[in-house]
Amino acid sequence: MIVIADTSPINYLVQIGEIEILPKLYGSILIPPSVRNELQHPRAPEAVRRWINQPPEWLQVRASSLTPDSELLEADIEVGERDAILLAQELAADELIMDDLRGRREAERRRMSVTGTIGVLRAAAELELLDFRDAVGRLLRMKFRIEKRFLDRLIRGEEV
Repeated sequence: MIVIADTSPINYLVQIGEIEILPKLYGSILIPPSVRNELQHPRAPEAVRRWINQPPEWLQVRASSLTPDSELLEADIEVGERDAILLAQELAADELIMDDLRGRREAERRRMSVTGTIGVLRAAAELELLDFRDAVGRLLRMKFRIEKRFLDRLIRGEEV
């Protein structure tokens, strides 16, 4: 399984202490160099910088050899999202883990399978790797943004 991650899901999972669910769910995770750079940025939380400076074996940094097309360059997304989409496109990834709405829309427009931090937590909860309500509570304390009605439906276990 080929899974590409963007910055924010890794950032949040590190901060809430659930980063180890990624290899349990997916095996290995690939990130582009720009995502690594964002995780190492001086403004990134200290725990995230420490984590990325000693990355686990299951995390691999890989650059895409593709050049962004005009639509991707014109999409209002940051470099990490752009590079994650390019890498996912090049490798025909099974999953792209991304929270940014504009990035997700661009990936979906390109017919990619996309999930986000909440989707990862939900998948882990379904495998009984964590308590979903508890993990989401910790996530919300990190100032994670999600529509209340969407969150309420997830917590009730409804399909969204």
